Amino acid sequence: MNSVGVVTPFWLDRPPLEALSVASAADEAGFGMLWIGEMATFDAFALATAVGLRTSSISLAIGPLAAGVRSPVALALGLSTVVATTGRRARLALGASSPRIVSSWHGRPFTPVASVRAAVRDTRALLNGNRIDGFRLQQPVPGTSISVAAFGPALMRVAASEGDEVVLNLVSAAHVASVAQTLPSLTPMAPPIAVWVPAALDPGPATLTQLRSQLAVYLGAPGYGEMFIELGHDALVSRARAGEPRASLAPDIPLSLLESVGAIGSASSITARVDAYFAAGAAHVGLVPATAEDPGGERLLTTLSPLLTKGHR
Repeated sequence: MNSVGVVTPFWLDRPPLEALSVASAADEAGFGMLWIGEMATFDAFALATAVGLRTSSISLAIGPLAAGVRSPVALALGLSTVVATTGRRARLALGASSPRIVSSWHGRPFTPVASVRAAVRDTRALLNGNRIDGFRLQQPVPGTSISVAAFGPALMRVAASEGDEVVLNLVSAAHVASVAQTLPSLTPMAPPIAVWVPAALDPGPATLTQLRSQLAVYLGAPGYGEMFIELGHDALVSRARAGEPRASLAPDIPLSLLESVGAIGSASSITARVDAYFAAGAAHVGLVPATAEDPGGERLLTTLSPLLTKGHR
């Protein structure tokens, strides 16, 4: 059955603790899953514990986390801690991240394919209670689902062969359809697809500025840039890859590009966009609430919950 969840956003123009407000709003609105990623604010496992202690029932998906930053032991300990201290169901998501985050911020070698594959295999084994290199988790969490974020053919093969789910971020419905067509050729049992989608209910100027500012970060990134070129925005990608600052790129991002990779507008428009992702092959849609004019995403989530959870869980 298709499902709709919520993603704690990392908007550059908002206070970091708003993540807790988004979590509470998602839980109170009745959404079944909350994704908790990691960027430059909080440790994801610590934030997930805080969320679990202040919400009532929403399950937690921690990540996608950079596979090359934490060891499998650290990942298994983190997930086990969240489950044990909150009593909440939790799952894990891993991805390659980027050289800037893995190598520059954390001082680790950036070997995306090898790191993701090894992290998924070894973390899964530890969570299932197996011993690796002398370490065994005292509180295993057997059967924990591990999703893999993928963008590009090499990581897509890893996600297909090792992951319980493929996670896509900031993509068009057409890209989801392409991935859905490709996965069966990579593995006999193709994993389901989850997609993160920025969402804004009746956005005003401040919200559109927020969305443009965040999207500008991805314009020149490998994989993302090629997708934006396919959508007809090659000039913006060229400018980003030539080193133009994000601040000068953002105002030139057209509304049509935001709409291609997001769910923006009226409640019925957002519902239709979510349905379009399902029709393209996604099994789960994680809404990333815009909060510039809707603190904590409360209006968005309260309005959409009865529309999006009807027929979905």
